[in-house]
Amino acid sequence: MLDSLITIAYLVAAALFIFGLKRLSSPRTARGGNRMASVGMLIAVAAALFERQILNPAELIAGLALGGAVGLLLARKIKMTSMPELVAAFNGFGGAASALVAAAEVMRLAGAEQIAQLSDGEQVIASALSPTLALTIALSVLIGSVTFSGSFVAFAKLNGRLKSMGFPGLRIISILVGLGVVGAAALMVEQAPSFPLQASMMTTALFALAGLALVLGIFLVLPIGGADMPVVVALLNSYSGLAAAATGFVLQNYALIVSGALVGASGLILTKIMCEAMNRSLLNVLLGGFGAEAKKATTKSGDEEDRPVRQTSPDDVAVLMSYAGSVIIVPGYGLAVAQAQHEVREMADLLQEEGVEVRYAIHPVAGRMPGHMNVLLAEANVSYDLLIEMDDINADFPSTDVVLVVGANDVVNPAAHNDESSPIYGMPILNVDEAENIIVLKRTMNTGYAGVQNELFFNPKTSMLFGDAKDSVGAIISELKELAAA
Repeated sequence: MLDSLITIAYLVAAALFIFGLKRLSSPRTARGGNRMASVGMLIAVAAALFERQILNPAELIAGLALGGAVGLLLARKIKMTSMPELVAAFNGFGGAASALVAAAEVMRLAGAEQIAQLSDGEQVIASALSPTLALTIALSVLIGSVTFSGSFVAFAKLNGRLKSMGFPGLRIISILVGLGVVGAAALMVEQAPSFPLQASMMTTALFALAGLALVLGIFLVLPIGGADMPVVVALLNSYSGLAAAATGFVLQNYALIVSGALVGASGLILTKIMCEAMNRSLLNVLLGGFGAEAKKATTKSGDEEDRPVRQTSPDDVAVLMSYAGSVIIVPGYGLAVAQAQHEVREMADLLQEEGVEVRYAIHPVAGRMPGHMNVLLAEANVSYDLLIEMDDINADFPSTDVVLVVGANDVVNPAAHNDESSPIYGMPILNVDEAENIIVLKRTMNTGYAGVQNELFFNPKTSMLFGDAKDSVGAIISELKELAAA
């Protein structure tokens, strides 16, 4: 009876995963889809614990309460600007969990001697591992360990504690480490028929594989440029799913296989989308070499730039936008840093009350992770209908009266179209430079995350409004209210 209930629970969980993922495809249903998938995971975890008899009901409830409390604390305390780092950390912990569970299965089987009865009556210890299972465990440990170390390198880069770096021979060393990983995995498969009689050799190969995979994860992510971090986050998310699916095969847990496969496949699709948005090849990403040898920017840094720029004031911006027929707002990471999303939404509401058409142009890699701007604006209750993707809005810029760039940099840099020597040349961007008037809200003239000076700042149609985005937009709101009352 219990086995049947557990099987039904796994089926229900798998269905919730699938339908939840489907609902994530639309901003309107994404929140409900996330809840649906969360309920599915809760059911799957509870079923797995009962199936394996790992915890009694009291311990299960206590664990759920503790985990829920930690999740609630993180959800309330983590700032929107730190969300990419949180996602990277979650990817890393997911990979580590998969690797540890797969490794624990080897430890469990090492102590489980299986007796096989031969035809002549002699008893021998049979292998507890098949070569196929040994290979699956090796893959789970490999992918999980690479995901863990790579994710925390990405975490350190996203919060500014670690810069992109490399050293001579890094690629050669990475290849040698990769060969070591292959050798350790091959040894695990070769030792499977004699396991657990020669368990020490198997466990040695397992630990060697895990150690080398951890080093490999560091080496793969360490040299990657900061501008490629959205791609890295998407790829590591896919890795964590693949590791979970491999562990599901090890444990013969169908819910884990389904959920891992969904995360792995969706992560790869997202990685491909991010690659196209960053003008990177998917093969290059999978090999871990993208951004490793990016050329130095040929334009001067903000501190060295001596070309003139045109500055403006909040009252001039308010007047310009209030008399415009159409305004497009381009959000970027600076918006998240300033936490100005609520002020931007209030400003847009005031403009709409005056009959101005207001929309938001969303670049796929604006911010520090895929969908960062969508989540940020949704938090401020911006209508989903106003969030327009890059491919759908680029044709509208030439007929737009005013474009307001709030903290975006690399994703609006015309050098991606005009400067073949630029590291971002060929990257799809928002064609902001084609609008009639361009207002850029920025703290300083410093370069963006890619380390490339933005040629948009020196465009004759561009006016710079320097300062904190939240303060600048607040000043614009005050001017708009005065204009409306006049």
